[in-house]
Amino acid sequence: MSIKNYKSLVPLNLESGEILEDFTLAYTTYGRLNADASNVIWVIHALTGDSNAADWWSGIVGERAIYNFSDHFIICANLLGSCYGSTNPLSENPKTGLLYYNRFPIVTTRDLAFSLELLREHLKIETIHTLIGGSLGGQVALEWAYLLGNKLKYAIVVASTAKTSPWVIGFNEAQRMAIASDSSWGQAQEDAGLKGLEAARAMAMLSYRNPQDLNAKQKETTDKLDGFLAASYLRYQGAKLTKRFNAFSYWTLTKAMDSHDIGRGRGGCEKALAEITATVLAIGVDSDLLFLDQEAQDLIKAIKKGEHATLFSPAGHDAFLIEFEQLSKLIEDFYQKVE
Repeated sequence: MSIKNYKSLVPLNLESGEILEDFTLAYTTYGRLNADASNVIWVIHALTGDSNAADWWSGIVGERAIYNFSDHFIICANLLGSCYGSTNPLSENPKTGLLYYNRFPIVTTRDLAFSLELLREHLKIETIHTLIGGSLGGQVALEWAYLLGNKLKYAIVVASTAKTSPWVIGFNEAQRMAIASDSSWGQAQEDAGLKGLEAARAMAMLSYRNPQDLNAKQKETTDKLDGFLAASYLRYQGAKLTKRFNAFSYWTLTKAMDSHDIGRGRGGCEKALAEITATVLAIGVDSDLLFLDQEAQDLIKAIKKGEHATLFSPAGHDAFLIEFEQLSKLIEDFYQKVE
């Protein structure tokens, strides 16, 4: 495993009209390029993920996983705006010499894809065998697949969509409202909004899970009037995130998710999806309440070369981070069918 930083001196023109004169992307690589450089697997993480894909996706990326270090050259970059080494709201604004905080520009999934494209060019990688991501990572993967054209062979989009629905935007806005209600939010300090972030994460966990799963795992076995397992679970998850993430990056990346619309300025989603030349596998989760399996099916209808598969699990949206064996099988079946 190798962890590196790419510092771009090429300005990134954002969709908002703002410009990042320079930026840094932290990225991790595993394995080595083969002789004809045809074994590149590029992984894109979800909302609060990092570049260490072998850690948070160990059943998919690892020594004995479907994307192993012997056969593949695997790359995963920390997305712009995230707080694991890449330029984010707690980075210094080169124009002012001060940290960005709330003044960090709005970035879209298309902006994130453009930043990854600059990294690809820097690494002199001509073609990518497979681009894979889940949730927000899947959205960025779709945007990048559009940009890559024939430089990409396969794209695997898991628990994701071509355009963020009002349902998801509503969940994200409620979470940002929780952050904004924190009395420290808006202050120029790194821990601003952390209590609000705890509440936001608790809301998010309800959308990541499924009632069936939560009911089974947080079922009470004794009579009580307070101190319920479900309440403790959500408080624990909220506090846990604040130990490794910050409210500014959370705000930035949920806004990026809201912005996702592969058809914006391209004649609509169907037209844009039809222009993707890679062969696409869209995997939905049957119990996902956030990004519906039907949305994955609709996505494939518009793509020229595409397949749809369903991951069956009671775990809801987060199943793509849990059901490694089933997910690996779906990916293997896809390759066997299209190669």
